Amino acid sequence: MTKFVRRLQRIGSSILVSLPKEWVDANNLDKSSQVELETGQDSISISANKDTRPTKELVISYPLPQEENIVADITGAYLLGYDVIEINSKSIVPGEDREKIRNSMRRLVGMEIIEEDASHINMQFLLDATTLNPEKILKRMSSIALGMHDDVSNGLISDDKSNLQTLSKRDVEVNRQYFLLVRLIRSTLVDKRLANAFNLENIDVLDYRVAANLLENAGDSIVELSNLIFNSSLSKEHSKKIFDIVKEFSKLAEKSIDAFTKPDRLLAIEAISLHKKYEEKLSKLRITLGNKKQIPIEFLDLVYMFERIAKSWADVADLVKPIYNE
Repeated sequence: MTKFVRRLQRIGSSILVSLPKEWVDANNLDKSSQVELETGQDSISISANKDTRPTKELVISYPLPQEENIVADITGAYLLGYDVIEINSKSIVPGEDREKIRNSMRRLVGMEIIEEDASHINMQFLLDATTLNPEKILKRMSSIALGMHDDVSNGLISDDKSNLQTLSKRDVEVNRQYFLLVRLIRSTLVDKRLANAFNLENIDVLDYRVAANLLENAGDSIVELSNLIFNSSLSKEHSKKIFDIVKEFSKLAEKSIDAFTKPDRLLAIEAISLHKKYEEKLSKLRITLGNKKQIPIEFLDLVYMFERIAKSWADVADLVKPIYNE
């Protein structure tokens, strides 16, 4: 980034500053052009007011080097905000790799194959980023994961645990929303208009990135927990003890997400306080069972997993900025 120093000038009742000629020429601006101004407490930024963002295009030459992976390359390009991804080959793209490419599309919201022949595949992101909303995407991630958590909790006391085997498929949607949010966040960091549209400062954008990662990890942990419960031989008595505590977890988690998206520090403090009480209740389970040598290892594993999952939402609440007295 090039820095310039300019002296303020007064013309009539106005204070003016000249723009660097290099920047004006690079953005094809003239005396009638409009620019966007964004002010901070001690800063101001100027952006060229262009109606549309240039389309980002990437061409992937096929076949790839041996150490590369076509699915990873496509996913990486998607997360970096490329609008058009073309795969060009001098020979026929094998059916196996073609199927991998199609499967990768199912994980990437908005990315579709719009043109294809034997040696060429053209993919395009069909959504308008300005119509998306980071807050809604994050809440959707949380909502899906909490639905999974409720089913896992009920699996502790249900005789029919078949539903637990379907949670990995629902976690796929959590991952899809996660990829979409990461793409949107990265685009926001390089496109001031998106940041303005979402009313997010750079620190807020980074916090959304952290929150999204926490919820994505929570989804993975819930799937892991569902497998533990499905294969568990723990007694109904022990399972019921855990269930009585974790059955109300959704209220705590929803308050954490509300606190983050508003943002509301007082609400975050309430969520953090509820989480502390939740942890204390789970911790007491280890004591109430008496002799530690008699506690089933499965019981300890399940309690630990519920604690780990709860911490993901508590950490989201922790991202809400403190209130400082000025």
